[in-house]
Amino acid sequence: MLALEYSKWEHFAKVINKAKVSCKLSGFNVDEHFPLKGKTIIMPKGATKEVIDYKLSRYACYLIVQNANPARHKTVALGQTYFAVQTRKMELTEKEYTKLSEDEKRLYTRINVTNKNKYLFDTAKNAGVENFGKFNDYGYRGLYNGETAKMIAKRKGIDPNKEEILDYMGSTELAANLFRITQTEEVLKNKKVNNEEDACITHHDVGQAVRQTIKRIGGTMPEKLPTPEKSIKELEKEELKKLQTK
Repeated sequence: MLALEYSKWEHFAKVINKAKVSCKLSGFNVDEHFPLKGKTIIMPKGATKEVIDYKLSRYACYLIVQNANPARHKTVALGQTYFAVQTRKMELTEKEYTKLSEDEKRLYTRINVTNKNKYLFDTAKNAGVENFGKFNDYGYRGLYNGETAKMIAKRKGIDPNKEEILDYMGSTELAANLFRITQTEEVLKNKKVNNEEDACITHHDVGQAVRQTIKRIGGTMPEKLPTPEKSIKELEKEELKKLQTK
């Protein structure tokens, strides 16, 4: 917690909980990687108190770093770079992925989208992007036939100021956005884009190219895909309850 510059346990506990869900979805034993260990701390006036602690495996550390916030904690970005070499080893195989339920696919893909978005935003920042809302909208407009994030949220019936539209996407829609995100980062790097306007246009062009690919193979356009009844946040809470009752 201290190494990643988190000052409050309640904030870091949320990161640990998300990492536990990632661990389970990857097919690993949560108790093996996050064994609970009590710890005694000294309180004022010489009193003591038992608090929750963990003896984390290296994989658990990897998952925690990937689920932490690099925008608020600089050491998180360093940790993500350190563990990047292990990322491929932690991914599910295609065969393993097909065995997941739709909810599990949503959770797994949403985690990937979150992690890849961090790298995209870092690359976009290096390319000169300052208005990330504008940059995001260009990508959505390309993929969603002109729809901005707010327009997508309105269509899905959610409040964009309180909820994330990515949390209300099925696995297929999330996968389309994951492809948009990863390919945009690659193109920004390969073309050495160095200003916000070109970065936004690049994001739009990649989104549009993903859309054309979906159309060419006979897939369903992302705006035509159904909105799941439960959000990712609700699914995460359900998964955590399952873990806590074991």
